[in-house]
Amino acid sequence: MNHTVTRRKFLTNGLLITGLAATPDIIAQQDKPLPIDSKIVEEFVRVAHSDFNKVQEMHTEYPLLLNASWDWGGGDFETGMGAAGHMGLKEIANYLLDKGARADIFVLTMLGKTDLVKLMLKDYPTLLNSLGPHGFTLLHHAEKGVKIP
Repeated sequence: MNHTVTRRKFLTNGLLITGLAATPDIIAQQDKPLPIDSKIVEEFVRVAHSDFNKVQEMHTEYPLLLNASWDWGGGDFETGMGAAGHMGLKEIANYLLDKGARADIFVLTMLGKTDLVKLMLKDYPTLLNSLGPHGFTLLHHAEKGVKIP
């Protein structure tokens, strides 16, 4: 039995093994949808500051907008949820949550989910000084969540 490895066998086997190892990544990339057009993301975040009907309409047309974020620059990233949170728009926030959007401490504060916020702050007290979209604080979100008659 000849166990001699020729250069040709070595390279052929190496390419074959490398190709097989990379195949799951290539398949995963092919199954992933293309990025959402940035103009659509920007519009979704913009309308989430005020227009519940338009949020519903856009989410129906583009379900992946749910957690898409817009980069306002300078590290100021905002999702539709973030927009609803700092504007105190509970109806939009609850709609997005019901559809599976990611909750964060800011929107939970705005929604008055005090027990959840306290648990988060107990384990991560520095979040008290964390800043949300546009640099808004937890206090700002809490104030937006309070209905004043």
